[in-house]
Amino acid sequence: MNVILIAVISLGAIALVSAAILYVASKKFAVYEDPRIARVGEVLPQANCGGCGYPGCSGFADACVKAGSLEGKFCPVGGQPVMDKIAGILGLDAVASEPLVAVVRCNGTCANRPRLNQYDGAMSCAIAASLYGGETGCSYGCLGCGDCVAACRFDAIHMNPETGLPEVDEEKCTACGACVKACPKTIIELRPQGKKSRRIYVQCVNKDKGAVARKACTVACIGCGKCVKACAFDAITLENNLAYIDPYKCKLCRKCEEACPQDTIIALNFPPRKPKAESVAPPVEKVAETSSKTAETALETAETPKTAKVTEVVEAPKPEA
Repeated sequence: MNVILIAVISLGAIALVSAAILYVASKKFAVYEDPRIARVGEVLPQANCGGCGYPGCSGFADACVKAGSLEGKFCPVGGQPVMDKIAGILGLDAVASEPLVAVVRCNGTCANRPRLNQYDGAMSCAIAASLYGGETGCSYGCLGCGDCVAACRFDAIHMNPETGLPEVDEEKCTACGACVKACPKTIIELRPQGKKSRRIYVQCVNKDKGAVARKACTVACIGCGKCVKACAFDAITLENNLAYIDPYKCKLCRKCEEACPQDTIIALNFPPRKPKAESVAPPVEKVAETSSKTAETALETAETPKTAKVTEVVEAPKPEA
């Protein structure tokens, strides 16, 4: 009995001493956390997509509180309404940010880009890109394995079975950038959504020379530079045989779209163009006949001599004497 009592007392003493040590250690090595971090975290959507550039929503909340400014910080999933709430919690000014959307810069459909071989391996763009250039002559275009689809957490991108290319649903896209990171060919880009969702961009990433690029894909950019000359706002640059449109300089005039001989420049969500008014000209035959008749009339007038009026004077007979 005494042994049991001694054991219980010993264990109780050890527990009491351990609790005291832990309490002192927690106070000694306590890390202060601003309570606003938790409040900001509650406002965030908790998608943990990494589109903000930080490791999860907690990291983004911590960065917003410690930075003392919201400049350069934006939650692509929550958008501007969430940023306004964060600004209200922190007492800062919410910096307006233009919404972005993922854009697929490849138009190498099955019709535009014929197959040269068949890939029979793991259905992964990352693996296929590390092995060879793809099933077509274009080594820059989409591989069609769907890594971007698997990376999207918002069901905003799907593979089109007819074209073999990914398509982005603008209403679901949060511009988190997961599809951009997943694509080994870097054909997906985040671009400003634009007013009324209107955008103009070069739907090609092929950097081969014109003849080679055109042979691989019928709508490839051939680096002719006509779009660069047509743009009056210096929004288009030509580098490595490939044109690129700066979305922040582009004024959506669509002149580059008209100038492109390959139909590589895409204009989304624009109204149809009005047909150009054709000037009504008289038929060529009638114009020729009229001119010939005029010439003949002038010639006849020149050849016909002018007639002079001759007045004959008739003398009356003299009377006989």
